[in-house]
Amino acid sequence: MTMPPAATAPATRAGNTPLLALVVAVFFLFGGITNLNDLLVPKLKGLFALSYTGGMLVQFAFFTSYALVSIPAGLLMQRLGYFRGLVLGFGIMAAACLLFIPAANSGQFVPFLVALFLLGGGITLLQVAVNPLILALGPAETASSRLTFAQFFNSLGVFLMIRFGAEFLLGAEAQASGEGLTGPALDAFRAAETQVIGTAYTGLAIVLVAIALFFWSRRRVLDAQAVERLETGGLLALLARPRLAFGALCIFVYVGAEVGLASIMVAWLGDARTLGLAPRDAGVLLSYYWLGALAGRMAGGFLLRLVLPGRLLAIFAGTAIALCLAGMVGTGAVAGYALVAVGLANSIMFPTIFSLATQGLDAEAPQASGILCTAIVGGALVPLAIGAVADSAGLVLAPIVAVACYAVILGFGLWTARAAVD
Repeated sequence: MTMPPAATAPATRAGNTPLLALVVAVFFLFGGITNLNDLLVPKLKGLFALSYTGGMLVQFAFFTSYALVSIPAGLLMQRLGYFRGLVLGFGIMAAACLLFIPAANSGQFVPFLVALFLLGGGITLLQVAVNPLILALGPAETASSRLTFAQFFNSLGVFLMIRFGAEFLLGAEAQASGEGLTGPALDAFRAAETQVIGTAYTGLAIVLVAIALFFWSRRRVLDAQAVERLETGGLLALLARPRLAFGALCIFVYVGAEVGLASIMVAWLGDARTLGLAPRDAGVLLSYYWLGALAGRMAGGFLLRLVLPGRLLAIFAGTAIALCLAGMVGTGAVAGYALVAVGLANSIMFPTIFSLATQGLDAEAPQASGILCTAIVGGALVPLAIGAVADSAGLVLAPIVAVACYAVILGFGLWTARAAVD
């Protein structure tokens, strides 16, 4: 999941294939680093004996940055330009990854949340620059194909980082929790297990610094890109438009449901009522939740040529509701794989909601884009509600929050489909 472009920049001169390839690689990292949180939730929950709600603070710390940093990042980009903004974004992300080292050494949960918030802020700043930049690195007539190609690698990054991150973070050698340990033994256990996290994010920091150095070497090209002025006025007037306001609500609940379900997936698949998997195996199966989203996005472009966007959105939302309910009432493989299959139902939702919400907007589209991107903060709040239900009513009922979210999206799809027909 990445922010759509808020503006476009003039095309650069030819011969920027290496730079374009690196920008696409950045999309790969965005997806992977963001969704590694799905593995950190069960990892840190077990290490610090947290409730489900407490574990969801991982997502809260990360996604809150979208609400707090998006607009300041746009204003900062106007002052710095693409090149300096990119380098600053990479620097913040690398520093945040390195903060996982003292966090691991502290044996405390809060330092991890600080590192995650800073990491989310760096990604937000970087995304403000990268989306319009990828449109600028070539002719205007192929801009959409470049962005679609980059989005594909974003989804691929999610799948691969979750697939192999599960081996590293939740592997057989890693204990699930420190249950039964006290005092120095518990401290030693936490120190050893959190070192795995520190090592993983140190590797990411090295990669981020290397990419930043490459962008520095191309600073003359990037400095030539003009940043479009960000207009912050008129946001309330835009929100008075029912289609945009409803769409922003849908982005909020969609991101929240997608992130929240992924965050409980390891616990869900490890429960005796479903598949009873070990954390590592559950983490591997979680990667197929995201692979389903990737496959659905590849097919979505074709399906949207055959079915009205609003109607197709309603069908996918209804499918997600049915799968969540099947997971709640079923047992064994049915309950386990039903929730994994929700990833496929999620696939077209973000881009379809975005396009439907901004339909008919021209000059105001950049401001509408900012509103919709700020709604990504649903990834911070909805998972807390899912965790609260899991704590109070049991894990089996936690997907009911996602059912309510998808019901909102179903209503939006039907409403826009009816408007299109009328």
